[in-house]
Amino acid sequence: MNTLLYITWKPSEIAFSIGSFSIRWYSLCWLIGLVLAFFIVKKLYKDQKIKDEYFDPLFIYCFLGILIGARLGHCLFYEPQYYLSSWQHVLEMFLPFKIANGSWEFTGYAGLASHGGTLGLMLALYIYYRRTHVSLWTVLDNIAIATPITACFIRLGNLFNSEIIGKVTDVPWAFIFQNAEPSLATDPRHPGQLYEAIAYLIFFFIGWYLYRKNSEKVGTGFFFGLCLTLIFTARFFIEFTKINQVDFENSLPLDMGQLLSIPFVIIGVICMLRASRKKKEIKE
Repeated sequence: MNTLLYITWKPSEIAFSIGSFSIRWYSLCWLIGLVLAFFIVKKLYKDQKIKDEYFDPLFIYCFLGILIGARLGHCLFYEPQYYLSSWQHVLEMFLPFKIANGSWEFTGYAGLASHGGTLGLMLALYIYYRRTHVSLWTVLDNIAIATPITACFIRLGNLFNSEIIGKVTDVPWAFIFQNAEPSLATDPRHPGQLYEAIAYLIFFFIGWYLYRKNSEKVGTGFFFGLCLTLIFTARFFIEFTKINQVDFENSLPLDMGQLLSIPFVIIGVICMLRASRKKKEIKE
């Protein structure tokens, strides 16, 4: 196999350092994605004349919901046999440390699942709605318009981390992930993270275009349903290009990412149908 035909991918995981303090590309991508979503939703709230006092706490709810949900989702969906095997491992679910040889080793939150992050975000937004009484569908629609841009940068972070890599392929845009574990680092593979990042960026522009043309649909659940349907349909099909993340997936008819995507697609379609029905009722 002529590896000169493919993209050799071996970036530094460190974006920049200040003295002994280093910022990883993964963390920086997360930060950029969240900051962009912050300003997008802020503009949406301003357009819709929602009071600033209701916007101010929203970022904290979203950040905590995504982080906690994504972390628990990874631990419970992909590695329950490890994290539920002892109270020490249960602690590792919540703390950025790993217990090794009787001592605590700082690892950061290595392992975040997008499906768990979505569930955590939905729960956080419900709590936010209960505390602020801003219409729940309005909140969900506004967040959904901004979500794809954050998802795009998170997948770019995965790309810099050389994680969630694809199956061996001979397509000319294949990546050789030299920073991956040795058994995966020599063959050209599908850059599944890049496929998702591009798809999510396109979905953001689709959602933004539809918002500018149909802003009255905010509050119906249409944009929330559209976001879920587009993202998790794309995720379902892109999973065919990826290797399984954990061994137990080898015995499943579909991988865990696909199985978890199906309910979100169904929910998304139901929300869009509900929005369409609401629109008809208003016209009548």
